[in-house]
Amino acid sequence: MVKLRAGILGATGAVGQNCILLLQNHDWFELTYLAASPKSAGRRFREAVEGRWIMQRDIPKNIEDLVLGNVHDLKEALEKCDFVFSAVELPTKEEVKELEMRYAQAGIPVVSNNSAHRFTEDVPMIIPEINPAHLNIIPVQRKNYGLDKGFIVVKPNCSIQSFMAPIHALMSEGYFPRRLIVSTEQALSGAGYPGISSLAISNNTIPYIQGEDEKTEKEPLKILGQVKNKVIVNYQGLDISATCTRVPVRDGHTAIVNLEFYKRKPSIEEILQIWNRYVSLPQEMSLPSAPRCPIIYRDEVDRPQPIIDIYAENGMAVTAGRLRKCDVLDIKFVGLSHNTIRGAAGGAILTAELLLKQGYL
Repeated sequence: MVKLRAGILGATGAVGQNCILLLQNHDWFELTYLAASPKSAGRRFREAVEGRWIMQRDIPKNIEDLVLGNVHDLKEALEKCDFVFSAVELPTKEEVKELEMRYAQAGIPVVSNNSAHRFTEDVPMIIPEINPAHLNIIPVQRKNYGLDKGFIVVKPNCSIQSFMAPIHALMSEGYFPRRLIVSTEQALSGAGYPGISSLAISNNTIPYIQGEDEKTEKEPLKILGQVKNKVIVNYQGLDISATCTRVPVRDGHTAIVNLEFYKRKPSIEEILQIWNRYVSLPQEMSLPSAPRCPIIYRDEVDRPQPIIDIYAENGMAVTAGRLRKCDVLDIKFVGLSHNTIRGAAGGAILTAELLLKQGYL
């Protein structure tokens, strides 16, 4: 199999760095192009990230001396890659939207970690196990914007990854939630680099992350929605209330979930059976980055824990625990996912694998 050439926009940031590591020795993709801001363009990658390489492994040797391109130079991208992962940071969301659309118009497919296009009505926001059918809107998007080979697909916010798969698994078996109350304990790496001052977070919890409550309440409804009349229509019938906090943990977002169902309610035993057998399209297709077990349940009373559980299935699984009845709603549980792998770079790579397998790349 001839590997597709992949590029990264925003390669020097935290998500870009993680993409670089995850794409090493990938079965289907070869990393051939790195781009960053005009300030970093023209420099060797190792020079551009000196003092701010935050991964726990060294820069791959074949990447160290790659010369960074300018994210605004589409000509160079066209020459060096077949599609791009976008993790670029610009002053405004509008600038990100415009840049990603320029790439799509130039014929370069964009798989984006950015939030700018998440609520563009003809741009699919994908969790591959949950809504792969939303990719069917890509031909509509191409027609709407006069695109040829290009398109934009986005992944959702990392805060929802730790509870969406367990809920979708129940919905797939006919158990539909009516109300969801979720509190997230989000890791420091979710704030990027340099992120939060150590003086602000040491021995502390910050009970507010700008925009996170709103994203956590709204994004699941688009993901659970349907493609109708050439747009993605949000799911109806689920009310979500979210409180998102920042905690002194390096990696791993935890979600504390309380759930109420409509009339048909599963037992605790049924839920565990559903979670344990849950697989979806990425597993059926044997995509390289797909976890064999998307949901792993731990029955220990003190699990999941970020320091122990975030690397389950190479950081791509959701680990759930503490499932029990709720005295106010119906059930409650704790979910955990790796925010920079499943919730960011790894989720984007899995989406690209799905796009390739379905003929869009």
